[in-house]
Amino acid sequence: MGIKTFKAKTPTQRYKSVSDFNEITVTEPFKPLTTGFHRKKGRSSQGRITSRRRGGGHKRLYRIIDFKRDKKDIEGKVITIEYDPNRSARIALVCYRDGEYRYILSPQGLTVGSLIMSSEKAPINVGNTLPLKKIPTGMEIHNIELKKGKGGQIVRAAGSSAMIVSKEGKYCHVKLPSNEIRMISKDCVATIGKVSNVDNENIIMGKAGRKRWLGKRPKVRGVAMNPVDHPHGGGEGKSKGYKQPTSPQGVPAKGYKTRHKRKSSDKFIIKRRK
Repeated sequence: MGIKTFKAKTPTQRYKSVSDFNEITVTEPFKPLTTGFHRKKGRSSQGRITSRRRGGGHKRLYRIIDFKRDKKDIEGKVITIEYDPNRSARIALVCYRDGEYRYILSPQGLTVGSLIMSSEKAPINVGNTLPLKKIPTGMEIHNIELKKGKGGQIVRAAGSSAMIVSKEGKYCHVKLPSNEIRMISKDCVATIGKVSNVDNENIIMGKAGRKRWLGKRPKVRGVAMNPVDHPHGGGEGKSKGYKQPTSPQGVPAKGYKTRHKRKSSDKFIIKRRK
């Protein structure tokens, strides 16, 4: 896993960088584990834009990922390491001893031929999935459940990992990539290791068109709009006719907390990320 740069033959290539994809072993996905999906383009169920600057982009085939890792006590062998256009991490195709195939998030260090298992008795090796109570303190983990049996919900992005800080009663104290420390039930499962494609954060797009391929549309400044379109709009020439920056709906944009005061999960947060 490295980064490839280019000779500056054009203005774009002067800064552009891409992944070298050295770890990828095949170019086509395993068809039985793929499906099509509708991209919402930032629209809600009413068809209104609720997330701006999304839409377009290249057509994608969705890979069905096993986030639950609920195939217990059966050893599996890694067949391929693959690229997934729907996420920043790499994925691995695993063939289990009973003949079933599944995709999993590929942790750093997992290679073709590696053996993995999801079990309470599994060894502490990269790619194995165990309950938090069976994982030693200080170990790097990813794909962590928040509710038993629901499947991994957090720490799934490329290069991310969490760490078990301590164990107390029915809960483990887990330090997340944001530096937030959170209580998670000891019965929830997590996977050993750090998520693959660590260099993803160092990639430079180089041009606006490459962002469009990913489905990210242009951003227009509020001060360049008319008053009917944005609170920052209007005025002759460059002007600042507002007291504090806001969203198009008038919600303050800097330092204003929008989290609900009585969210049910607040009791599980020991230390906030800020």
